[in-house]
Amino acid sequence: MVDLKGQLEFIKSEVDQAMQEVMDDTSFVNGPMVKTFQSDLENYLGVKHVIPCGNGTDALQVALMSLNLQPGDEVITADFTFAATVEVISLLRLKPVLVDVDSKTFNIDPVAIEKAITSKTKVIIPVHLFGQCASMDTILTLAKKYNLFVVEDNAQGIGATYTHSDGSCSKTGSLGHISATSFFPSKNLGAFGDGGAIFTNDDELAHSIRGIVNHGMYKRYYHDVVGVNSRLDSIQAAVLKVKLKYLDFYNERRKESAVRYSALFYNHPNIITPHRDASCNSHVFHQYTLRIIDKDRDALVQHLNVNEIPCGVYYPVPLHAQKAYKDPDVIEENFKVTNQLVKEVISLPMHSELKLDQIDFIAEKLLEFLSK
Repeated sequence: MVDLKGQLEFIKSEVDQAMQEVMDDTSFVNGPMVKTFQSDLENYLGVKHVIPCGNGTDALQVALMSLNLQPGDEVITADFTFAATVEVISLLRLKPVLVDVDSKTFNIDPVAIEKAITSKTKVIIPVHLFGQCASMDTILTLAKKYNLFVVEDNAQGIGATYTHSDGSCSKTGSLGHISATSFFPSKNLGAFGDGGAIFTNDDELAHSIRGIVNHGMYKRYYHDVVGVNSRLDSIQAAVLKVKLKYLDFYNERRKESAVRYSALFYNHPNIITPHRDASCNSHVFHQYTLRIIDKDRDALVQHLNVNEIPCGVYYPVPLHAQKAYKDPDVIEENFKVTNQLVKEVISLPMHSELKLDQIDFIAEKLLEFLSK
């Protein structure tokens, strides 16, 4: 699904040099390389504060911890996403409120959000799923109307550009009160291990978050708040510092591959290609995800595997149907789109090293199956 070896070959000398700097300095945790990467990422995103941490799940958890929420407070998020988003809500003894998604973008449906808001609602977590921007203007308007926090889950969307209704543009991750991202190796901006970061323009929230990620300390051995141990190590920061310089290039390559795929599948009666705006800037294609209509998606997966073509089903089970998060009061009628998507979606190889002949071969084999 991703070619990390091919990506490394292109930047190996820069990565080796950056990693050697860390070895020579021997500041392996929160060293100068972490501070440099943090500053570079702040400049790239146009945010005041980037706080690196251990992984993307920690980033979401710490973001929620910084908001002084109480057990039982409700957090609205999408039913169609990876479990980490709802996992941290449950771990903090908050109540996850799952809502349906838009059939075109796969992102959380603002109409469903407003219907789910109660007096106990405190936070909305929109997920920029598969690299596609969520409807942030509408979500931020709802948050202001009901006095709610917005925590962006930007784990799959880093580098995407959101165009506001007034024509201005912002990077995803700079829009909510807080944003969380992951640097898992397969992400558009991926480390050589685990890593994550939290973004905010709020000085007070940034101060709170910096204490939480470091055992609740602002001064060594003085614990002002309950915290966790979640820090980005300097080796990962060295890798990310180099890769950040190429992030826009990587994302453009992904977009080019997505356009090629979509052209090959154009107007096919059994395929719905990913939605994108005319400029393609709102989608950085962390995944290239099709909907397969009136055909056996699971048989297609087997067909591609037989032809040694990797593919993925993200996600085969809605969160509301997962054993860990089942709610007896859930009304299936409220999840029509998600329940349909889990039967239809399939993600094809997508990375910055894809070649045209590879895309053509993948498309050929997929179309071959659909023609039967």
